[in-house]
Amino acid sequence: MSSCFELPIHTRFYSPSASCISAVACLAALLLVSNLASAAEQTPLTLEAATQKVIQDNPNLAQMQARAKAMAAIPSQEGSLPDPQISFNAMSLPVDSFSTRSEDMTQLGFGISQAIPFPGKLALREQAASYEAQAATLNADELRLSLLSDVKTLWWQIFYLDRTLEILDNNHNLLQQFVEIARTKYEVGEGLQQDVLLAQLELSKLLDQKISLTGMRRSTVARLNALLDQPANSPMQLPATVAIRLPEIRLEDRLYQQVASSRPMLESERQGINAAQAKLELAKKDILPDFNVEAAYGARDNMPDGSRRSDLLSLGMSMNVPIFANSKQAKAVDQRTSELMQERYALQDQWNKVRSQISQNHSDYQRAKQQFVLFDTGIIPQARQTVASMLSGYQVNKVDFLNLVRSQVNLFEYETQYWKAFTEAQQALAQLSAAVGEENIYE
Repeated sequence: MSSCFELPIHTRFYSPSASCISAVACLAALLLVSNLASAAEQTPLTLEAATQKVIQDNPNLAQMQARAKAMAAIPSQEGSLPDPQISFNAMSLPVDSFSTRSEDMTQLGFGISQAIPFPGKLALREQAASYEAQAATLNADELRLSLLSDVKTLWWQIFYLDRTLEILDNNHNLLQQFVEIARTKYEVGEGLQQDVLLAQLELSKLLDQKISLTGMRRSTVARLNALLDQPANSPMQLPATVAIRLPEIRLEDRLYQQVASSRPMLESERQGINAAQAKLELAKKDILPDFNVEAAYGARDNMPDGSRRSDLLSLGMSMNVPIFANSKQAKAVDQRTSELMQERYALQDQWNKVRSQISQNHSDYQRAKQQFVLFDTGIIPQARQTVASMLSGYQVNKVDFLNLVRSQVNLFEYETQYWKAFTEAQQALAQLSAAVGEENIYE
């Protein structure tokens, strides 16, 4: 989008001095150089640079990746035995003398115990945690695809607004030429004053559109800056030109087949089913007892007469008895069964949504591509010829001024719709890639 700096043509000065004029001229030159330097310092943000930056700097993606990394550390914890317990004690110590030699039962003991879940339980806990960790990684990949789609959509929206503002400026200049032609014809008695007023009205309408489009661009830039982890009011300049091409994409049926293995969200749902299945198997095993083995060594002092007392060794094993199975373990099995069904239904629901997204984006792309070709090869060339013919006819009083203005306004709308169709096609491609789960969607 080009920028215009307008200086007043007619300015009145009262007794200007040469030094004052020189100072004003120097100040204007400094301001102009400063503005040009600022514009030169700002590097245009390409689409590739925007996508790379969102992957590197987006805080939401960073926290999802950190969560996935944290969950990756859980499976080994779940698959490990509980920490053993060590105990120290003094048994049967007489309270009147606290002597360790007067009583045969007195001993200083050391013990160790280890809880051992029923075989298979630890493996199932580790499996469930492993599936959940994989799902967390896939969720981060899904967010990455979503962010790329959002960045591309907003980037193309800004590109469209820039092209529209550029077209608007060009039409503003052309309508000003129409005003001069109409004014000249009116002054020589060959035109009407209403023609001049009509052209000035159209200029005011263009100004209103420029205000609206500028506001839309500012809000869109703020949204893109937020995704790129930049201040919302940071200025953003996009390249003025891009490669104009709209490639052929695969048929919907092929994309349906492709998405089955490429979309992270679907694979995440599958891992959720696997985790729910492992938890169900674990709930069924919970009715089986867990064990606790322990060993203790008791050291005894010699008798008062010096005779030696033997030390004592104690061994033991205990296990829990699930006597409340109907209200506890059986209910846990019911809970895990329902959770498994929930995950299966969620996968089917996501499948339906993904197919819908693919069909909608595929249709949007084909429609926008056809419109783009129509405007590029048919409507716009014809509209430009019409404007040129109308202008020539008006100059020789063979065409009404209103029809001339209407033809130029129509050309402005067609050129705007040309870029709208192109950017909508690009946005549909970005969203289709995210729906499929990868960039390779072309023939």
